[in-house]
Amino acid sequence: MALNQTLDHFLAQTDSVGAFLFSLLLIMSVASWYFIVVKAWNGIQVRRRAELFLQKFWASDTLADVTGHLAAGAQADPFSNLTRHALAASQHHARHGNHGLQQAGSTAEFLTRSMRRVIDEETAQLEWGLTALASIASTAPFIGLFGTVWGVYHALVNIGQGGLGGLDQIAGPVGEALIMTGLGLAVAIPAVLAYNDCVRSNRLLLARLDGFAHDLFAFLTTGATIINTTAATPAAIRSAELVYANGAK
Repeated sequence: MALNQTLDHFLAQTDSVGAFLFSLLLIMSVASWYFIVVKAWNGIQVRRRAELFLQKFWASDTLADVTGHLAAGAQADPFSNLTRHALAASQHHARHGNHGLQQAGSTAEFLTRSMRRVIDEETAQLEWGLTALASIASTAPFIGLFGTVWGVYHALVNIGQGGLGGLDQIAGPVGEALIMTGLGLAVAIPAVLAYNDCVRSNRLLLARLDGFAHDLFAFLTTGATIINTTAATPAAIRSAELVYANGAK
């Protein structure tokens, strides 16, 4: 109740510039929480679908089983999307060869370009909304500070014109102006925390996706049995890569 009265009194005393800054911070707060909720929900769904697909992928005996699994349902996660495009690219190049610039090069080169393009698209999709969160997090405190300075300036002008210099006359207007600083911080802090969490989650997911892409590429180009590097230990991965390198020699 006291907060509502303070805000009502602040809006009644402020001018058009202060009202505009307050409205801008309110819009930024709504946008920030929209991105926070949407990206949190999407992140949970993507990780859950990715885990389900990876379990089915590594449990499959052949690529035909993986193709059938992909054809049975429309998975919406980076791993299934990468696998679908990699299989399609490999089959397309095997059937049509290197006709045209898009299919130029060997099967490995064409497959590399196709998988890299998918990874870039998935990266761009995962980074959706991060620019807005970063912009809100970096600008909201300064907008609030500008509103505070503007409010204090007008409060002092009014006090000077009215000839009132007592502490009780200054404390009220200045305290109301400081509300803008608090609003700026209230908008910026959730955006900063959400941005950092999203960046970390995306980095971990893309690291797993790169490892999975390496395994998938090796399997499609060599037909050799591969190790699940998304679950294997670093020592096992290095050992497998050493064995593969010695065998290639």
